[in-house]
Amino acid sequence: MTSLLGALRKVLFAPSLASVGFEGRGFGIPPTTATARLESIPQSVVCGFEWGIDAPALWEAERRLDMVEPEMRGFAYEGAAMAFTILDVMPGGRKDRTAELMSGPGRPHLFLTYIGIGFAMARLPRPLWKKVLPELDGVPYHPTMSWLAVDGYGFDRAYFVTRKWVDEQFVPAPYAWAGAPSYFARACDQGVGRALWFINGADPVKVAAAMNRFPAERRPDLWSGVGLASTFAGGCDQRGLTVLHEAAGEHQDELGLGVVFAVKARTFSSFVPPHTRRAARTLAGLSIEEAVDLADRTEVAENAADGTPAYELWRQNIREAFAPSAGRLSA
Repeated sequence: MTSLLGALRKVLFAPSLASVGFEGRGFGIPPTTATARLESIPQSVVCGFEWGIDAPALWEAERRLDMVEPEMRGFAYEGAAMAFTILDVMPGGRKDRTAELMSGPGRPHLFLTYIGIGFAMARLPRPLWKKVLPELDGVPYHPTMSWLAVDGYGFDRAYFVTRKWVDEQFVPAPYAWAGAPSYFARACDQGVGRALWFINGADPVKVAAAMNRFPAERRPDLWSGVGLASTFAGGCDQRGLTVLHEAAGEHQDELGLGVVFAVKARTFSSFVPPHTRRAARTLAGLSIEEAVDLADRTEVAENAADGTPAYELWRQNIREAFAPSAGRLSA
């Protein structure tokens, strides 16, 4: 039975299924089979959140989450991570639910559970942010990929506060995430770019037009977010992917960077849907195996002496592996 406090948390923090739908957000996206599938992604996050808030024990949340089809399961875990983060930082919380999730049943979906932490950040005051990142000793890619939490925060704000973050191109104040406050806005932009894929219904022409309304210096990070979303979430056919690749123009290497991270996340979860294979080949000229090899051989685990995050150094290495403005691997 859900406790009174749990019910209150749900009311305060959980969006409804209708409110995350494209019509509810007012995005003006024509309903099609493809857009309905894309729309089911934020709805899966909401379900995961509600199961995480409701479940009295981790095993019960795991049982519910694992009933979600493999392609959508990571998004449900994303929502559960959001719920557990809120439960951990609120007064009376156990303080270890998120760590148990991410090091246990949520480990295959590690990349998305970081994003779920970012969704929680969007609903918590900044003073509580210092409590949201769990200790994950021995978990791969931690803390390097914790920047995906900031990406998740940027996605959430662009998706739910679209006028401010997209139309007015709001830039958030710096925050010393992982000791790199100057990188905070850039990581947010990667999430904003992912949100643009959803806000525009995976229409490559509309996505490119939205990109071009942003200042030129923000577009590289935005395009990498589009590459990640289009490859991981799908929503676009072969012809559309070709149009998207051409529209990226000088940012095809950033588009390819997003593709590589998306493939890495999908393979880490042990489920790679056909649309991910199609996007990897069309947007980056890579097979799944080649994309994983590129990610693995360019990984960086330590921050640079000048404070540049290891996450960004890894991104730079992947970008540099692509031929300039060609979106294809250099020889």
